[in-house]
Amino acid sequence: MTPVAGSSGPQGAHDYTEGASPIDINNVLAHSRRSSELSVYNDDEGTMFSGPGHSVNPSSVTRMSNIDPARRSWSRSRRKSHDSGVSGRLSIERRQSQDSQHSQLSRQSSQEEDVEVNSQRHTVRGRRRRSPSPSARPSVLGNWASLFGKSQATQDGRRLSFSSRRSSASLSRQSSRSDAGSEYAVETDDEERWGYSSGEENSDEELSGRDDASISRSMDYDSEPPSPTMNQGLPLLSSDPIFGGESRIEMEFSFTEMEPPPPGPPSRQQIHIEEDDSTIRLVGYEIILWRQWLWRASCILTFGILGLLGNWFPRLWLGFVTHEKAFIDIKQGFVVVESSNRDVMLISLHKLEYPFPITTVFSSSFDQSSSGSSLKSTETQTYNEETKMLRSLIIMNYRYSRFALDPRNGLFYVMRNWRDSSWASSSILQSGLQEHIRRQRARLFDRNEINIEVKSTTALLINEVIHPFYVFQVASVILWSLDNYYYYAFCIFAISIGSIATTLVETKKTIARMREMSKFNCKVNVMVDGTWAELDSTDLVPGDLVNLSSSQLTVIPADMFLLTGDAILNESMLTGESIPVSKVPVKDEDLLKWRDGKMENAKSFIYGGTKVIRIRTSVTSDGSQSRPALAVIARTGFDTTKGALIRSMLFPKPIGFKFYRDSIRFIAVLAGIALLGFSISAVQFVRIGLKWQTILIRALDLITVVVPPALPATLSIGTSFAIARLKKSGIYCISPSRINVAGKINVCCFDKTGTLTEDGLDILGVRPLDRNINRFGELLDDIHDLPLGKDKASFLHALATCHSLKMVGGDVVGDPLDVKMFEFTRWTLEEGTIGRTGVIKVKSGAVAEQAALVQTVVRPPGSAQFRLEDALKGNAKRAHFLELGVIRSFEFVSSLRRMSVVVKRLKSNSMEVYVKGAPEVMMDICEKDSFPEDYDDLLSYYTKRGYRVIAMAGKSIEGLSWLKAQRMKREQAESKLKFLGLTIFENKIKPGTTPAIQALRIAHLPCRMITGDNPLTAVSVARECGLVNPAAYVFSPSFIRGDATGPDTKLEWTCMDDPSWKLDTYSLKPFSPPLHHTAEADDIGYHDYSLVISGDVFRWMISYAPLETLQRMLVKAQVFARMSPDEKNEVIERLQGLGYTVLMCGDGANDCAALKAADVGVSLSEAEASVAAPFTANTPDIGCVLELIKEGRSALVTSFSCFKYMALYSLIQFTTVTLLYSFASSLGDFQFLYIDLFIIIPIAVTMGRTSPYPRIYHKRPAASLVSKKVLSSIIGQIIITSVVQIWAYSWVRGQEWYSPPPSPDANDDGNQLESTNFENSVLFLISCFQYILVAGVFSIGPPYRKPMWTNVLLMLSLAALTSFNLLVLLSPPQAMADLLTLMMIPTEGRLKLLLAVAINMAICILYEGFGYLAVAGIVGRIMKWRKRNWRIRETGGKVYKAVEGGMR
Repeated sequence: MTPVAGSSGPQGAHDYTEGASPIDINNVLAHSRRSSELSVYNDDEGTMFSGPGHSVNPSSVTRMSNIDPARRSWSRSRRKSHDSGVSGRLSIERRQSQDSQHSQLSRQSSQEEDVEVNSQRHTVRGRRRRSPSPSARPSVLGNWASLFGKSQATQDGRRLSFSSRRSSASLSRQSSRSDAGSEYAVETDDEERWGYSSGEENSDEELSGRDDASISRSMDYDSEPPSPTMNQGLPLLSSDPIFGGESRIEMEFSFTEMEPPPPGPPSRQQIHIEEDDSTIRLVGYEIILWRQWLWRASCILTFGILGLLGNWFPRLWLGFVTHEKAFIDIKQGFVVVESSNRDVMLISLHKLEYPFPITTVFSSSFDQSSSGSSLKSTETQTYNEETKMLRSLIIMNYRYSRFALDPRNGLFYVMRNWRDSSWASSSILQSGLQEHIRRQRARLFDRNEINIEVKSTTALLINEVIHPFYVFQVASVILWSLDNYYYYAFCIFAISIGSIATTLVETKKTIARMREMSKFNCKVNVMVDGTWAELDSTDLVPGDLVNLSSSQLTVIPADMFLLTGDAILNESMLTGESIPVSKVPVKDEDLLKWRDGKMENAKSFIYGGTKVIRIRTSVTSDGSQSRPALAVIARTGFDTTKGALIRSMLFPKPIGFKFYRDSIRFIAVLAGIALLGFSISAVQFVRIGLKWQTILIRALDLITVVVPPALPATLSIGTSFAIARLKKSGIYCISPSRINVAGKINVCCFDKTGTLTEDGLDILGVRPLDRNINRFGELLDDIHDLPLGKDKASFLHALATCHSLKMVGGDVVGDPLDVKMFEFTRWTLEEGTIGRTGVIKVKSGAVAEQAALVQTVVRPPGSAQFRLEDALKGNAKRAHFLELGVIRSFEFVSSLRRMSVVVKRLKSNSMEVYVKGAPEVMMDICEKDSFPEDYDDLLSYYTKRGYRVIAMAGKSIEGLSWLKAQRMKREQAESKLKFLGLTIFENKIKPGTTPAIQALRIAHLPCRMITGDNPLTAVSVARECGLVNPAAYVFSPSFIRGDATGPDTKLEWTCMDDPSWKLDTYSLKPFSPPLHHTAEADDIGYHDYSLVISGDVFRWMISYAPLETLQRMLVKAQVFARMSPDEKNEVIERLQGLGYTVLMCGDGANDCAALKAADVGVSLSEAEASVAAPFTANTPDIGCVLELIKEGRSALVTSFSCFKYMALYSLIQFTTVTLLYSFASSLGDFQFLYIDLFIIIPIAVTMGRTSPYPRIYHKRPAASLVSKKVLSSIIGQIIITSVVQIWAYSWVRGQEWYSPPPSPDANDDGNQLESTNFENSVLFLISCFQYILVAGVFSIGPPYRKPMWTNVLLMLSLAALTSFNLLVLLSPPQAMADLLTLMMIPTEGRLKLLLAVAINMAICILYEGFGYLAVAGIVGRIMKWRKRNWRIRETGGKVYKAVEGGMR
């Protein structure tokens, strides 16, 4: 068809294709598509009008790819099915070979093509955003915290771990070692460097790299280097706040070892789920009926104990009741799905009636040898091999992902990877589906809805009650009831019921919120049987053709490819960025890649859940009609990107925190102490002659004394109060266990733009050239002062046209930097029907390419109408006739760090090329004589002062027609340019940045900047805010031979302030300074210099640098500049590999991966995507980091204090009961009730309310229960309190008023021990004071928490309990004495007991203040002496400490 120019405003049209016939247009479009594939700047997608293709999928995160393959780690690598030996993609039929594909493409390219005119398209990259997580669940005493606080903070729900979790993360990587060794070089256990696992490199399948050349949050031409495979990760929530706390994301797990599989068809399979970045193992099992009945009988005989053990340890039940069976032969069985962290789920198989060809589900061919044996016996039941028809389909649903069993090889395939073999071109898809095909796919994929399963209240109750914690409570209640402790048992039972009820209510609310967030339906127009029908969005199936123009969509209901029209979407649901993202129609080659299992091209892929900003129809050639915007459904339901997001929130990755593991081990030690104590008491019981049932009950009762049921819940109370306080400060937490991890932070990393500096960029001005003197002109802050110049390629026109802006609702939208630059010009922009596209079609009708005839038109102010008198004036300010049309654009490419446009001026005989990008890249594409003499000086001046600088260049090409412009390659356009000038942007430091950095440095917390900006700018900002000492020397590396890709590359480290001063390239220590420096080499200390490193050097050092040099760089570098999102993530993981506990603070835009990888991620973005980080701050200031660290340290100290208190409480009571057991006595019912309910619970709850100390102390609190200080404190206090009780026990027996207790009656039918005796009374009175005493001793105040007296509720509790204990000790009312079964002790004896309590208090306070530190010091010296003399190698130390030692 003949291209027709669209309207150009009221005055009429102007044909930007003047001089071009339809045949010419067809030929140039065909040639452009072929030539673009040969462009060195292009990728394999053959992009023609938008520069290099940008195959971007915002659904996962990978690491860098520009490293040595032998040392590469891919977190999203495709993995083969290890057990089965089968790896493949689910598709309808095998693709033809590469040779046949190339020949077919070459034949298509040589065929005759025709062109239609449609609306022009443009694209901007988006990244995925996270939806908010559900509220967490409270636990036990955490529910009581609301009684003592103003607000109640909830916690994450408890998720049962069926088996122990073992991480085998390899935090090391292989490295080329230098021959020159060092005593400070630190080797890890493996021969790998941190973060790189050789286990992920065994895939035989090719890792397809993708060009991430699309536009990021801010089109930072000087700030965003390439991200070789930019995939965005999914959010992370916490697991059990008590037993499953998190420390950091583990990088690799291992499965449980198993015996070899049985012969025959496959019974095991290992599958890597790419969108979840997880690997699962499937094992088929068949139930043995007689063993199942035997198991049930055994459960009855053991009163359900065996059943509970089978529930907690599924492998026990599996080994007894089942045997391994091939998937395809399972009749009465199931599949066990084991995740890589060893969580186990039993999934039942479902048989789906499916009378359709097997090629509608699986590949048309398969590797029969992989199955291991013939499957003829099963083929007759589910599959007819002759007709290739299925009778039924065996499916399995695991975590809302559907797996289907291929009857030909007996292996499962993920249905999310299903592809339709008919998707060869967009024209084929525009006919829609037939009704019978829709019914078939609806049965295969189910409904298009994200419907979260709602468990019944009974099921939730059972799941909660069978948790080991509650089972222990129920067993304790039963035991106490048998022991006639009815009152105490009833109170604990009531507390447990209240806690369970609260948990169930919160769980129901959480599920309801998740369902409300995830469910969505609307009406859409779908083509069925060749006609349009209005259907509900839940009825959509893959392959449906949807009319976006008439559906009135506000939210996209499914993942789909755009076929015609264009769209602008808000992908903040996925990325957290509110930058509008443009979508253009899909190209046939993208569909072919998608059909062959490659990732979708984000330029034409519309993600479900994103919000619609604008959908436009396509304009036909005559300009009078329009075609609707059409899209084809690619994925539905949980298979969509939003579904993967929801699934990751429902099933987060579990990761461990050492404190919780140590606490469980400590509880086991307490249980061992209980067994030891009972063993001693049992001998005495037998000697006395007690009945065996009494001895048994006493043994079990002693366990409940030493391991109190409330212990796990107590540990979470401090975290609950910390969350509530953080919420008041505007900091929201979705992972409560990370609060304690925040107390261990020892390095803080920050993004620059939007974090340390303000979000917005203000134009300081422009610096044009003064050609007369070949230098820069003055800084101009008014566009009217900018001279137009004599050359056709002018600076003003470059500012007005070199961008990727759109018009939506009369507003200019796009990248903020582009918007600021365009607003500075005060020009107007038009976009609409004037933008047409030429559609390239082959003979078959398939769309091969679409090209814009004119994309946008810009005009100076007031040029709505052409006036002759304005043309005669010739004044640039009033040139109303001026009109510039953007003919072609090469989008911003992060690897090139620039973008460019081809512009034609109205009625001009030439076209201009304008380029905008980082100043460094202009040296390679501009003519050398076009640069002013002071180029380097002026650029250094601005970058060193923290300004962001964008360079502009251009050239005019006479006689360049529209045809030639389309044939032009990018390297042709971006060559031999003339430098035009600089645009200076001011990025101010936030007011709260400098005080926060100073506070962190005073606290001896190292700070790092990880940014995509220029190194000079980054160092300037770092010095200005105090992150780098202004007086410190900063050294920067550069390549003096080779580049980042070669192992023979040589680096040179030079001082940024004095290039003649160098660093040793191996040790990274400064050489002797030049003579003009007053300092000597020996005077340059560790803290007197710093390093800055750029992304390309960072990649090279990871791949090829010696291990020690890499370690030293990571420890010493303070500024990481020019870092891509993947490299930011890599920096975090490398620091973790050195032993750092890392905090990362960013704005949640292009640093989501780093926020997720860090031990503590803080997002300053208010967008919901911040669920990628455990913490979200609505205050755009890094001051929140100070609050978080203070609360983290306070919560960590509180957790230790509560644990130490509960441990002391248990052992104090254990000592009391053990002494009483020696003569067959025990505490009374109301004595237990008073201690456990009225003393312990109020104190345990109120201890956690102490606020953090206002300043951050320069040392971190202890983070391990097995540390010298913690153990010295606990053991010392245990000895002191036990000695006092033993003294009281001996003292009372020596008093003249003492009367011995009666001997126990062996014929007594009851199991109750006598509690009315002097020993009981004395030990009870002493221990009651000890419970209060240790609470005060362990309520640590400064330097991590405020003084204890600031906790008003704790002080009131202690005062009230102390007063009551004094009353009971000195003058107890008779009714109270009878209730507590106390003996009447003479006044003199009571005063002696009071004196003993005072002495006990003084000793405990002195020991906790001074003594335990001395003991810990002695223990430390003994350990050092032992290591030194016995030559013991320390393996548990931090690597970074050894590296620092080598550099000092």
